[in-house]
Formats: sequence, structure tokens, C-alpha cells
Amino acid sequence: MVDSENKKPVLERKRVTVRRDIQLESKLNAQRERERLTKRGTLVVNLVSSPGAGKTSLLEKIGQRWLGSYRMAVLVGDVETDRDARRLEPYFPVAQLTTGGACHLELPLVRRGLEAIGDPDLDFLVIENIGNLVCPASHDLAEHVRVTMLSVTEGDDKPAKYPKMFRTSHALIISKSDLLPYVPFDPELAIQDARTIQPKLMAFTLSAVDGSGIDAFCLWLEQQRREHVLVPKTT
Repeated sequence: MVDSENKKPVLERKRVTVRRDIQLESKLNAQRERERLTKRGTLVVNLVSSPGAGKTSLLEKIGQRWLGSYRMAVLVGDVETDRDARRLEPYFPVAQLTTGGACHLELPLVRRGLEAIGDPDLDFLVIENIGNLVCPASHDLAEHVRVTMLSVTEGDDKPAKYPKMFRTSHALIISKSDLLPYVPFDPELAIQDARTIQPKLMAFTLSAVDGSGIDAFCLWLEQQRREHVLVPKTT
């Protein structure tokens, strides 16, 4: 087309809408990795929470209970430092995943962490995600189950404020229950809000200080492994 007055070509503008899932390749890669680990008998758990909710303390308690019983490894995500990884080294093979500022983990970093510990045959692989209730909700790390931890010091309104994280989770842990007498937190209200978002959500109330509730959570993890993973037959 030519502008009749200025004798200059006029560029036609045309809008093209492309409907494509920009995360499709990442989702396919995550599914392939999940299938690979399933065939090896490994249940992958993506453990998420706000900073300071008690993920590392919980894993320490699980390590004390399962030491010598299960082959388990932990990939520890942090923006900086390896302090949490060093806390867990007495119990499991551990790899530190340091993002240097990123607010979530992604599958390529998880794979590098597995390679760093030798990609061993495991019964359980726990990915301790970056402390954040927003960004990690959108990223599949090849987990079989996603567990969201909410401490009683954070307030019982978090499920309503961060619905995607709870909608994409399989279990809710209310941690630091030993502090319930001292903080304004209603566990039933938090669980009710979370189940309004995700009706099938399992809920656990526990304390890494006094140990209450941890056995029930460990039993649930064992059940999830039986249900989700093709456990190799022993001969």
C-alpha cells in the first residue's frame, strides 16, 4: 500500500495471536524426569514454604527417624549460603542448589544437584525449595507430591492470600505447633481455607521441637511412595 499524498509505502499492521503454552517444553522435561525416577523407585517430594517455616528442622527429624531405613537424599535450595545443607549432611547425601538471587528452583538445577551426589538409587528425594509461596508454585520439578509448609507464626490467612501454591499441593503442614498457645493462629481455619482451594489436600500439624505429628507425616510419605512409584521387586 502507498500513501497517495507522500508517495511513501505504508506498512500494514496485522496482529497474530499464538496460543502456545510457553512452559510446555519444561513440563515435558519434568514428566520425562519423573518417569525416570519412578522406574527407579524414587518418590520425589517438593517441599515449599515461606522463609523460616521450618523445612530444614523437619528434614532433620525425618533423618533421625529414617537413618538406616531408607535411601534418601535432599537437594537444598537457597538464594545464598550452604548452611541448611550442612545441617542435613549427617543424615543424607545432600547437594546445595544456590540460585544467586532467583526466587525458585528449576529442573535443570535439580538435575545438576542429582548429578553432584552421583544420581544414586533412592527411595526418597526431597527438594527443599526456595523460601517463597509465589514463584515455586509455577514450576514442576519432576515431583510426585508437593508439600506446602505453613508455620503458626505466619498467620492463618496464607492459604487465601497465596491460593496457587495450595491449589497445586498435595499436603499442608502446619509447623511449629508447640507455639500455638502463644500466637493468634487457628489451625482449623487455615486447613478449611486450604481445602476450599484444594479439597483433596492432606493436612498435618506438627512440631520439630517436641516431635509431635512427625510420625504421621512420615507414614504418609511411605504411603505416597507405595501409591506413586513403581517399586523394584526384590529377588
